[in-house]
Amino acid sequence: MDRFQAMQVFVRVVDANSFTRAADSLSLPRTTVTTIIQNLERLLGVRLLNRTTRRIGLTPDGAGYYQHCVRILADVEETEACFQEAALRLKGRLRIDVPTCIGRLILIPSLCDFHDKYPDVELVLGLGDRPVDMVQEAVDCVIRAGELEDSSLVARRIGTLQTVTCASPTYIARHGMPQTIESLRDHHAVHYFMSRTGRNCAWDFKVDGKHQEVDMKGTVAVNEAGAYLDCGLKGFGLIQVARYMALPHLQSGELIEILPQWKPSSTAISVLYPQSRQLSPKVRAFTDWVAELFAGCPLLSGRDETDPAIGSCGVYQRQLGMPSAMTLGQPQLQPQPGMEPALLQTAPPRRRSAREEAAEYAL
Repeated sequence: MDRFQAMQVFVRVVDANSFTRAADSLSLPRTTVTTIIQNLERLLGVRLLNRTTRRIGLTPDGAGYYQHCVRILADVEETEACFQEAALRLKGRLRIDVPTCIGRLILIPSLCDFHDKYPDVELVLGLGDRPVDMVQEAVDCVIRAGELEDSSLVARRIGTLQTVTCASPTYIARHGMPQTIESLRDHHAVHYFMSRTGRNCAWDFKVDGKHQEVDMKGTVAVNEAGAYLDCGLKGFGLIQVARYMALPHLQSGELIEILPQWKPSSTAISVLYPQSRQLSPKVRAFTDWVAELFAGCPLLSGRDETDPAIGSCGVYQRQLGMPSAMTLGQPQLQPQPGMEPALLQTAPPRRRSAREEAAEYAL
């Protein structure tokens, strides 16, 4: 019996909580996976898994063996990576999941750079505003905002999002300009609701260094980032969006900032990955690359458009329709109808709330 393969199969079965899903992810017949686990238990002389028709559970011996296997497999991968030429030898499939707006406006425009550095890595990019089960869906890493809630994941902070409260001139002409936090209760908001719970995300402001939530009346609620921004532009109500998303509309006059003296809380953005994959060379390479990408733009690293470095920020330039350093000298794609920017929905890093859930899964 190949003990190393047996460890890999055992870890995958536990992570996937299914023999069938583990077999599919390893491209092995289910019967082969079952036989490997049975032979492994026979070799060790202990029962590793409790099996029922509905679920799989670790025995105490299985839990201990699982932890050892995770460390051994990670050590092997790390050792092999040390003796490889990282940029040239990295290869294989890397599955990541990101909010739609991050993917469309930040990652995809820069993917040629990643491909140039790691030409043999097949990047599988999932886009969406829904939470994913990283283990069951075989996702290597995700980009999310907010505090880490799942202790089985490792988080590396790569940036910060600042949120702005704003409204369209049409809305302000009809309802007036809010002057105080208290006056917001007389206004209407576009709500962003979580598909998983149906809850609207709370409106949050930082007042005298403290977080303050405001109950807002709403005329419409959506659960898709681009639609949320569109509703604000059309005058349905006040919105809270990531500043770099709103900036082109603020500068064109399509949106007007509301209560600039009381800004919404900023939110940390992180790359998350399972502990069992924390030493994966492909995950490390992608994390280093995306961290550098965010650090290069003030609007994604906690600064604003007044920072001198803003002129070299590719995200800022693309938002304003300016050629960036990566696109100078190359044919420029013209925007197509219906390709409006999406929203980065953010939330304050504090106690768990509907708004924090939105930040974690939808940005």
